[in-house]
Amino acid sequence: MTLKNDRFLRALRREPVDATPVWLMRQAGRYLPEYRATRAQAGSFMGLATNPELACEVTLQPLRRYELDAAILFSDILTIPDAMGLGLSFAEGEGPRFAKPVRTHADIEKLFVPDMGKELRYVMDAVSLIRKELHGSVPLIGFSGSPWTLACYMIEGGGSDNFSKIKSMALNDAPALHRLLGIVTDAVIAYLAAQRAAGAQALQIFDTWGGMLAPHMYREFSLRYLQRIAAELPRGEGVDKTPLILFGKGNAPYLEELADTGAEGLGVDWLVSLEEARRRTQGKVALQGNLDPVTLYADPDGIRREVKRTLDSYGKGPGHIFNLGHGMSPDMNPDHVKVLVDAVHEFSRN
Repeated sequence: MTLKNDRFLRALRREPVDATPVWLMRQAGRYLPEYRATRAQAGSFMGLATNPELACEVTLQPLRRYELDAAILFSDILTIPDAMGLGLSFAEGEGPRFAKPVRTHADIEKLFVPDMGKELRYVMDAVSLIRKELHGSVPLIGFSGSPWTLACYMIEGGGSDNFSKIKSMALNDAPALHRLLGIVTDAVIAYLAAQRAAGAQALQIFDTWGGMLAPHMYREFSLRYLQRIAAELPRGEGVDKTPLILFGKGNAPYLEELADTGAEGLGVDWLVSLEEARRRTQGKVALQGNLDPVTLYADPDGIRREVKRTLDSYGKGPGHIFNLGHGMSPDMNPDHVKVLVDAVHEFSRN
């Protein structure tokens, strides 16, 4: 099926577009009243994420409101460790928790690559259904957490202020952590390949916690596994190649190395200008970002001003996908999102 709107994929290939494409991390989420209603119907976050029909519904909700240039699968980055049997749950107001965190050699040896057609079938069914329901309107993005970010939650047992448990393992038993990261990387590759087979037309990896590592530790425990995924994930060839985007909070020090991975796109946060990121990556990759999400708390004039500033920072020429530098928050005004999306297209239209 020919896409009616292929700006996003063209930008990832660094081809000319009529206007800068835009999508937003967490564009399907709690800031939308229709999302909250659907989640209530599901009974829980995991009830929503594991129901392909409801996951499809919330994926499509923001596209009914806004002229977005891509849809992203509604799911969670922690589906892989949950499928490994670690017992994922979400307590209201507390974030994710694992009943069986990974702390010992014995715990690591129990890990396995889930069967994508069994333990994670609900994700692939959602991808297939979303792709069908989009009717070729915009591309569908599949995603995964990075091996390092997934390992953070698996070892800590949930979120953390300082990630002391995983950093202690890195310092005291690096071979054990590499063993864990190797298994998780195998699972991420299989997971993204299965999403691609189910219909995802682009893939993104969220390295949410890579940026809190010291440089030598980032290169050892995060970057090397991103490099492996980019090299080993089967994505096709030529114009039919499924593009890969690497996003990381705090990844600015490593832009040159990330641009050399073979990924088509880099997502960057708001702590580096697009002008600098473009100069340093030398046209090797498309750049995605990088408006500070708190801009959505500004009034409409302020939002439009910051959108223009972000577009001007990238400058003329292909290879820019407009996005936030991180995800949206639940208390953001849906009307402000429309202002942002419309401003991107208005100011960038050729």
